[in-house]
Amino acid sequence: RKAITVVCDYHPNLPPVSGDPVQLQEVLLSLLVNASEAISAAGDGPRDITVGTAVREPGLVEIAIGDTGIGVEEAEMERIFERFVSRKQDGLGMGLATSRSVIQAHGGRIWATRSPRRGLTVHVALPIAHRTFVQ
Repeated sequence: RKAITVVCDYHPNLPPVSGDPVQLQEVLLSLLVNASEAISAAGDGPRDITVGTAVREPGLVEIAIGDTGIGVEEAEMERIFERFVSRKQDGLGMGLATSRSVIQAHGGRIWATRSPRRGLTVHVALPIAHRTFVQ
């Protein structure tokens, strides 16, 4: 409906993470909606969302959601995760703040980087689940 192409780049054999699947799903859905809205606000140009997974650091799985939307100025990069900070005209400024709280409660971290072409990439790093063996 919005003519957005979603490109998936998943790491094969990704180790599992532990956490509340509903909360983590809500975070990822929120990030995808934000990406879609940023692309709509950008007007003409590329309309892509990239979703990738990788093991970037020992013990952490990274999920990255990038868009070709309006982006964020470098000076605002940390502020976008604060409560009541929104670039949307009708936004409450709670989505990224709530996402950060959920990810931190799961022992992870969330941050954003400016995309090389245009737009923003939000990165979520979560600890790999530790398996316990019962004998």
